[in-house]
Amino acid sequence: MAEQPRALLAQLGGQPVLILPEGTIRTTGRDALRNNIAAAKALGETIKSTLGPKGMDKMLVDSLGDITITNDGVTILEEMEIEHPAAKMLVEVAKTLNQEVGDGTTSSVVFASELLRKAEELLDQDIHPTVIIRGYRIAQDIARKTLEKIAKKVTLKDREILKKIALTSMSGKSALAQNPETMEKIADLVVEAVLTVAREENGKIIIDREDIKREKKAGGSIEDTELIKGIVIDKEVVHPQMPKVVKDAKIALLDTALEVKETETDAEIRITKPEELKAFLAEEEKMLKEMVEKIAKVGANVVFCQKGIDDLAQHFLAKKGILAVRRVKRSDMEKLAKATGARIVTNLEDLTEKDLGYAEIVEEKRVGGENMVFVRGCKNPKSVTILARGGTEHVVEEIDRSIEDAIGAVTSALADGYFVAGGGAPEMEIAINVRKEAQKYSGREQLAILAFADAIEVIPKAIAENAGMDTIDIILKLRAEHEKGNITYGVDVDKGDVGDMLEKGVIEPLRVKTQMIASATEAAEMILRIDDIIAAGKSKKEESKKEEEEESVGED
Repeated sequence: MAEQPRALLAQLGGQPVLILPEGTIRTTGRDALRNNIAAAKALGETIKSTLGPKGMDKMLVDSLGDITITNDGVTILEEMEIEHPAAKMLVEVAKTLNQEVGDGTTSSVVFASELLRKAEELLDQDIHPTVIIRGYRIAQDIARKTLEKIAKKVTLKDREILKKIALTSMSGKSALAQNPETMEKIADLVVEAVLTVAREENGKIIIDREDIKREKKAGGSIEDTELIKGIVIDKEVVHPQMPKVVKDAKIALLDTALEVKETETDAEIRITKPEELKAFLAEEEKMLKEMVEKIAKVGANVVFCQKGIDDLAQHFLAKKGILAVRRVKRSDMEKLAKATGARIVTNLEDLTEKDLGYAEIVEEKRVGGENMVFVRGCKNPKSVTILARGGTEHVVEEIDRSIEDAIGAVTSALADGYFVAGGGAPEMEIAINVRKEAQKYSGREQLAILAFADAIEVIPKAIAENAGMDTIDIILKLRAEHEKGNITYGVDVDKGDVGDMLEKGVIEPLRVKTQMIASATEAAEMILRIDDIIAAGKSKKEESKKEEEEESVGED
């Protein structure tokens, strides 16, 4: 029950004792639980319509009037300014899943909200939350074992399988779905990028998603999206007299300013005569010239500097025919080092020929009305760039999100080395296996296990529903196929029927499914354990500030 603001009272000799501050709102027991479940259900319903290749888009308008059009689950949840604490917990689940796996965020939130919807039905039958949680845990374990049993192997050599995984991940994005040829091209770029940065250590494939830099520029068309075997820096060459193209580039990466250093302690130089000023300026010029001479001496013809480059130093560099870029981000410097094989030098005196990196060509190009520096043709790049293009800002943003999801999916598949069929096929197989295993348990626990099986069917249901299909008909057909042993059968949205997803090339990484189920179950458990919500009231400072604002508005 919801209590009055003067919450949590205790009785002491007939005298009430206030434990919590005034203004605190407290909700306890089933009311607290139902409140949280309602918030989770509302969130699940909001993004359910975006699931699957025929999912709808959401238009999100922020307080400044900026528009985002997407059907990417985690983007929608991040852009929505969610206030409810339980709904915020589900958003956290999606964010974590996005960081860990890069895909499956929509499914996890939809599944978690469905688990809570089923839990609410069990609560109505007076089943304790602890029993429901125990049943869900048993079912989760059965689901994990089922996925491991039906998974198939994938390696670095299976380029075609990896491409299908990338295509499945991108299939729901409306910006690409209309143009299958372009989608295939981008899937090829993603697979090529992942395979370029992948490395094997102790028999395990290691891929850092950060090694694939994503740049986006509006203008041109989606077809202009390209993979650069090197790095693109969103900066321009510092001096107009510098070369705009350097072939056989020998690249120096400097984490030091090409400027005259200031003294460590506060110092004052007193100049009283014009000759002294002239000597001082001549000495400054000499120091900067020496810096540039040092760079030229080791054979560098391209310089990327993390800090500033003095105007005079720019002039000397230009005279030597050296291309220079300043104030490059630290993350870009690290990527440049991985791509070109250069070492980042923090002291110019230590710069040697061995520290230089190599690229076939470094050039400044105008892209989407802005200058960018392209470092191409690196010998063995361990960092690459995908430059996303599109007609408008909104299209480019959605293309970039598609690429991010595809990179996450391909990386996850290679990290574990396994994949499963998509289109709701693994979920249906899990539901059937969980129902079979539930017969081994009795009583209320069994009801919770069966509720898990019903809940996981929400994924194929949502895929079918968003494609305008008859969900009851499709789910019954799908169950029948899986009962026959056709474990790769899922929802075929193109034919409006069920079909073999493996044959169709609709496949997903095993990790996306295992993480989705684990995250959703944990989130549902966390919410089911809460039986008391104590919300702090506004502080006196906030109240007085609000009153002052209201008064000032009234005066205006």
